[in-house]
Amino acid sequence: MKRLLKAYKTEINPTDKQKQKIRQTIGVCRFVYNFYISHNKEVYEKEKRFVSGMDFSKWLNNDFISNNPEYKWIKDVGSKAVKQSIMNAEQAFKRFFKGQSKFPHFKKKKNQDVKTYFPKNNKTDWTVERHRIKIPTLGFVQLKEKGYIPTNKKVTSGTISYKAGRYYVSVLVDEDIKVLNNNTNEGIGIDLGVKDLAIVSNIDKPFKNINKTKKTKKLEKKLKREQRKLSRKYESLKIRNKKEGGNATRQNIQKQVVKVQKLHSTLTNIRDNYANQVVNEIVKTKPSYITIEDLNVSGMMKNKHLARAIAQQKFYQFKTRLQSKCVLNGIELRIVDRFYPSSKMCSECGAIDKTLNLSDRTYICKECGCVIDRDKNAAINLANAKTYKIA
Repeated sequence: MKRLLKAYKTEINPTDKQKQKIRQTIGVCRFVYNFYISHNKEVYEKEKRFVSGMDFSKWLNNDFISNNPEYKWIKDVGSKAVKQSIMNAEQAFKRFFKGQSKFPHFKKKKNQDVKTYFPKNNKTDWTVERHRIKIPTLGFVQLKEKGYIPTNKKVTSGTISYKAGRYYVSVLVDEDIKVLNNNTNEGIGIDLGVKDLAIVSNIDKPFKNINKTKKTKKLEKKLKREQRKLSRKYESLKIRNKKEGGNATRQNIQKQVVKVQKLHSTLTNIRDNYANQVVNEIVKTKPSYITIEDLNVSGMMKNKHLARAIAQQKFYQFKTRLQSKCVLNGIELRIVDRFYPSSKMCSECGAIDKTLNLSDRTYICKECGCVIDRDKNAAINLANAKTYKIA
């Protein structure tokens, strides 16, 4: 048995009053997040110092709102949800200072995936029943998928998210999970790519690129059309504003925004689901260990010709899903350094071909004459790698 914090995410069906409260909380948290970033920029320009999240929270509640009563609506939502948004902004700043990310961006109102944190305030909060869940400040909310979240486990915290016109709850559950350890097969290597999603050393057929299927291409084509419609509506709004002195309404723009968001959501769900299916198929082979390469995804994204294709492949989603599945099934996940010559090394004799180009899809060894698919060769080399770190 292993004690883990496991996340469960499912769609909810809140009442109109609960929907209003959720949107209000999300709006206030977004405002406070952006306010913290802008306040820090002003303070740094004047005084050359950084305001911590705790100091900003004290200043906001004790000074700013008291002196500016028109902002009292900030206190109309849960204080802990607001404080969590401030701490999230502080974490974004810390990541920027460490060089791990860019300067924090302001959150946009039309962001298609917005969420807010609801901490556990008392013992009855986050009580889970088969068909409903009790959320702090909202009360009991109906679940669309009944029986998915375990009812006899401890929920530590949760978030509510709004995406493409739908509401979701995500909770962290503290539970004991039985780790399976009946793996008898040898280890395997997985080579991730753009042409195919994954090439596995012990599976002959590669897992195809889901973005090349007819259904996905049709949805992407439809998305382009809807995005053009949205762009034209914005241009039309600008023209009307000039004619009417800036009094033109947004009319059906919000409806079109939701259409675009729904298509984005559908495509994301298709890709995420496919990545999960591939991971499940690989884990079912019960290997003793799995070896993957530590891909430099951010560096690969700088290539303007491959950036879109790499983003659509969901490499990070694949890795995190694989990591969690390995933990639950007692499989050792090995990570090989990104500079390991898995593609240029012969899987038969170990000779390295430094002249191999990205356009060469077949590996031909000049030493032993071995002829093998380039990606299959890389997967076998990853499975045989001796230098690695444990994830």
